[in-house]
Amino acid sequence: MARLPRPWSGQTREDDVPFGPQDCLLSEGELKQGEDRVPLMLGSVRDEKRPLWLHPYPRKGSGEAPKRAGFPIRPKIGAEPQPDEDTLPFDTLRRMNEVMARLQELEEALDDPMNVWSRLRDAWKRAENEEDPRMAEIVRQARDLGPVARDLEKRIRRVLRRHRELTPLDRVQEMDRASMVWLSRQPGRRIAERAGASQRILATVRRENFDTLENRVLRSWLRLAEAVAREWLREHKRASESARFRSVEALRKLTKRMDQDLDHLGVGIAHPGITPNYVLMQDRGYRRVHDAWLRLLKRDQALDELWAWQAQAWTDFSVLAIVLALDELPGSELIAQSPMLWHEEARAGRWFDQDRPLAVFWLKQIGRVVEVQARPEQPGSLLTVARAHVALRISDPTGQNFDQRVPVWTPHAMHPFDVGELAQEALGYLAQLRVAQRQLNVMDTILSGLILAPTHHESCAARQTNGELAVNAISLGASGDALRKGIAALKAFAEGQFSEAPAWA
Repeated sequence: MARLPRPWSGQTREDDVPFGPQDCLLSEGELKQGEDRVPLMLGSVRDEKRPLWLHPYPRKGSGEAPKRAGFPIRPKIGAEPQPDEDTLPFDTLRRMNEVMARLQELEEALDDPMNVWSRLRDAWKRAENEEDPRMAEIVRQARDLGPVARDLEKRIRRVLRRHRELTPLDRVQEMDRASMVWLSRQPGRRIAERAGASQRILATVRRENFDTLENRVLRSWLRLAEAVAREWLREHKRASESARFRSVEALRKLTKRMDQDLDHLGVGIAHPGITPNYVLMQDRGYRRVHDAWLRLLKRDQALDELWAWQAQAWTDFSVLAIVLALDELPGSELIAQSPMLWHEEARAGRWFDQDRPLAVFWLKQIGRVVEVQARPEQPGSLLTVARAHVALRISDPTGQNFDQRVPVWTPHAMHPFDVGELAQEALGYLAQLRVAQRQLNVMDTILSGLILAPTHHESCAARQTNGELAVNAISLGASGDALRKGIAALKAFAEGQFSEAPAWA
């Protein structure tokens, strides 16, 4: 078993040395029992199994099996960074939400299987404009639940509950057994005598009470929606002039005001897992609020899972970016694409599954076929040694030339990368792959590699060469200029890689 801070790491890490936020959490080989991981590749080399595993980011800043320490903790919903506080957790959460939004746009694009990539491209184009903020659950609730909340504000349900208290004789309307026992114990022979000087007796009265289950659910939704809206507004400050921003801001103000009003009325908080009563099931307004509350609770639970497996989501995002870049090449024709199955909930950070290869393009200008391979079931010995669970396969349909493989590494870490250093490190590993290719006696050729890493600021690119070998490293984001420039750099790589017949032809 080998602990790997980078996919191309030549030096492995000892078990007692914990992974840090600057590392990719990878392991190769057979692992110990009980270690939290998912498989990236289950390849073998000369009949020796060499599986590649990904470990999750710890949810509490540290973790065992394997050891992980110093990681940021996901901020609570609605939390705001304090002065002099490290903003890394908040920045990480923002980037994660952006990547998740780009992946979820694939769900709508899949409604039209013939135009998946054109529809996804249009959605990502809109995401390049930060003044047009992403759709999110809180945006939908601001649109749909705002009128519902205002209607409920006018007709907050109340119940009349019985209480015992000293009541003037002329206002007594109801007495229960306890009240009559109390009265019988008072001195006197007539009721007026037993009422004493105050002329009051213990009687049953009815008082308005707002602390009902449906109102507790309403208040719980108000508090959660206000926190989620505050978080969304913080992440989209540049969209302050947009209609979505204004609607979410209006919902935040409304929910905050109504929460204060219900607090003054003595309404408590409902806890997850309550059994809905008749009102929550039959009253249209309260039912919609209950459903909205459950969706926000579900989102909060899902964020823990997505936080742990951000590297998985980043790989899927990178694969989609590669397909979009190839689809826009001059003379490129999509000749095949695999079916994609969308999940209602992310599974270990993944929103969709697909067959292999994901997409196949025919490049007319150079007469080559390019396959986008993501998480191959049988990666082959060369990709197994490369530790690349994403790759491009370039083949000559005439059969006159050997196939070329371009390993695509998608490293993900909490701390920012220096793409120049990444390219330089991977170039040295690429030279080792050339030696391994000859030793393994495989026919495929690897002459270049591609690194796609998340950016923490602006998108940038670097290229390192050594003779015929080359590695391109690109950092990109999932919104705004970081997305636009990152996709442009990826297109430039593709155009340079496939603009003419490769040197290995």
